[in-house]
Formats: sequence, C-alpha cells, structure tokens
Amino acid sequence: MAEIRIRNTDERIQGEENVRAFLENQEVLYEHWNPGKLAPELQEKFVLSDEEKAQILSTFEEEIRDLAGRRGYQTWDLIALSDATPNLDELLKKFEQVHTHTEDEVRAITAGRGIFIIKGTDDVGYFDVELEAGDVISVPEHKPHFFTLMDNRQIVAVRLFIETEGWIAHPFEDASFQKA
Repeated sequence: MAEIRIRNTDERIQGEENVRAFLENQEVLYEHWNPGKLAPELQEKFVLSDEEKAQILSTFEEEIRDLAGRRGYQTWDLIALSDATPNLDELLKKFEQVHTHTEDEVRAITAGRGIFIIKGTDDVGYFDVELEAGDVISVPEHKPHFFTLMDNRQIVAVRLFIETEGWIAHPFEDASFQKA
C-alpha cells in the first residue's frame, strides 16, 4: 500500500483512504489493483522476457483498459528495472530531475517498489509517494515531479500514455527543491 512522506514536516500518511484523500487534494489520481492476480513466479521477477511482459499486461488488461477508457490513454507498455538493467545508474540520473510533461505520467506497479517525488500545493511543498505492487498513480500534466527507485532498486510497472510517442520531459527549475 502506498505511503506518503511530506518532506517539509517528515509527516507520514498511511492507509489507502488517507493516501487517496491526500493525493486527491493534490490533484493526483491514486488507485489500487490486486497484485495477487499476477502469477506467483512473476511477482518478484525483475528481468522479463517479452512473453512474460505480455503475460503481465494480459493479467491486468481489464484494469488497464478501464483506466485508459476513463482517462483517455491510448497506449501502454511495461517497464522493468533492476540492477540487471544495463546503464541503470545513468538512466536513474535522467529520471531524478524535477520535470513536467504535457500529459499525465502514469505508473501501475506490478512488482517491486518505486517513488514519485511531487511538488504539492504551497502549504505542502514536495512530498514522496512510496509505491509498491498494486499501487496505481497518475501525476497530472504540468505538475513538477520525478520518479525513481527505492533502495531495493527493483520495479515492474505498466505505463499508460495519451501520446503514442510517450512522455517528453520538460525540466523544471525550482530553488526550493532539495534532494532527501
């Protein structure tokens, strides 16, 4: 289940309804899918063949199509990252820059853990959304954020897009942002 840490106060928000309510106030969509639907052998696997990726997408097809239909997403894919990913550290450096997009950035976590760092309202400031299998989040277009891995450095996630080319990051310079 997702957990939130507000960076300015170190306050933690836990529990699905509390997380959902907080994120809704920050204009961020949060949902939860049943990660137990996934075949046990894929629940902790982070290096995937094309067939295994297709199996994961097929397992969550109903949820993906429902979300896509409600939010206008046209295409989706699956990303798997771990220490076995070539050039992982360079890839993470690219991710770990505050930026915006001209469409929502969506992640549905099917295995592992990840974290979105999001710029909230002025009274909240930046906050971390720690995600695990089953958590689904959509950061709205133009909202400053970035996504990275947790300490375990393993994740598998469905990404949904409106534009078929995927996201284009637009750097967001913010003197108030400090890395944790």
